[in-house]
Amino acid sequence: MACDVCLDIESLCAIVNDDISAIVISDEALLPDGAFDALAQTLRRQPQWSDIPVMVLTGRGANSPAAIRALEHLGNVTLLERPLRIAALVSNARAALRARHRQYQIRDHIVEREQSEQALRDAGRRKDEFLATLAHELRNPLAPISNAAYLLGRVQKEGALRSAREIIERQVWHLARLVEDLLDVSRISRGKIDLRIGRVDLADLVRNAVETSQPLIDRRRHRLDVHLPPDPTPIDVDGTRIAQVIANMLNNAAKYTPRGGTISLSVVREPEHVTIRVHDSGIGIAPELLESIFDMFVQADTRLEREMGGLGIGLTLVRHFVEMHGGTVRALSDGSGRGSEFVVTLPVVAPQPAARSNEPGAHPRKQPQGGLRILVVDDSRDSADSMSSLLRTFGNDVAVANSGIEALEHLAERPPEVVLLDIGMPGMNGYEVARRIRADPLSKDVLLIAITGWGQATDRSLSREAGFDHHMVKPVNIDMLLAAMHTRGSVE
Repeated sequence: MACDVCLDIESLCAIVNDDISAIVISDEALLPDGAFDALAQTLRRQPQWSDIPVMVLTGRGANSPAAIRALEHLGNVTLLERPLRIAALVSNARAALRARHRQYQIRDHIVEREQSEQALRDAGRRKDEFLATLAHELRNPLAPISNAAYLLGRVQKEGALRSAREIIERQVWHLARLVEDLLDVSRISRGKIDLRIGRVDLADLVRNAVETSQPLIDRRRHRLDVHLPPDPTPIDVDGTRIAQVIANMLNNAAKYTPRGGTISLSVVREPEHVTIRVHDSGIGIAPELLESIFDMFVQADTRLEREMGGLGIGLTLVRHFVEMHGGTVRALSDGSGRGSEFVVTLPVVAPQPAARSNEPGAHPRKQPQGGLRILVVDDSRDSADSMSSLLRTFGNDVAVANSGIEALEHLAERPPEVVLLDIGMPGMNGYEVARRIRADPLSKDVLLIAITGWGQATDRSLSREAGFDHHMVKPVNIDMLLAAMHTRGSVE
């Protein structure tokens, strides 16, 4: 047992808080004026979990005035009457140390619990911040959509109508991108994302990413410099995801760089890996945020103008997609106001290649043609009417139903060639309608396309089981819908 020897109470009080596990003290040491009170006050200042064992060596047992006072005021006291057997002293000391060890375990448990509670408080705060940010981000595109819709009803000039239509298209796809980012995070957390690995030229992915981010870069009047290797840079990756990684880094740089700043994107090829760097002249990253900047909902500076936008999940997706490819990503910055740099390193050959034959674009699309009899089924009248109006502009004969029962009545009167069917309808959902259609000899051969807000793997599996030919998530890519109406195949 490691021991410290104190010649008086003052020396003892000076070291009590230095992780002392037990005290052995003679009753004579407590007799000088002020000695007992000094020790009692020191012991009372212990943390809540602490109760240091005190063994008092007394010559007259419990009759010692100092011993009696110690029992009443010093707390965890054991009286040991002298003369004392060595074995008894050692035994009591070991018992005191075991008791103290249990106190240390309680201390560690309390610290761990406090840390967990603080983590929960931080998570709750970040969740609230995220919800506030999400509400803001969703309101941003809704405002121009509302304005453009009002404009469509007020003007007849072709130029103004075209401008309103373009505003609506841009903002609707912005909303769709927000939703997809949220779904990507959910899929990653549940291990539901599969990579579609293929050999691609990294320069093509960079060009795709720049095209995606260019509107934001232009809007904030930044200068973008792109440096690519002079020769092709083939790499085995999921091209869609790596283009998303690069675009997210560019978007992050554009958002957190004051207007008129500079952004550089460079690619360096090594024998076994490639390095992608995005450097900006923006607000920089505080040192304490460098390790957590890739965590969910973390943003560098929530005080800045909300025009920067973002949900705080773009860099989280960057990290996950890069790590899924066996790569690494890190953030560098010299501090606030001094810019930042994000460095992604990817192996040239994917660690676990995996391909999927049903990848979008794997099969050539047929040119959209008109002249089809189509039934649009959706309980949202706005969705059904707008879709039917659009399809009529391509020369199709379109009918509308706003419920499953109404859809079956249409089918019985005049079976269409194509049914665009919403899934989440009250009363009779789209799956049940599809099963009834397939069970009816008069309509079992129609082309069934699910047009729905439900896009998880389980939803697609249910669509397949119900008899759908295609499964498309709102808002639908119209070109892909027109092509799908002329093809049959597995649910996408």
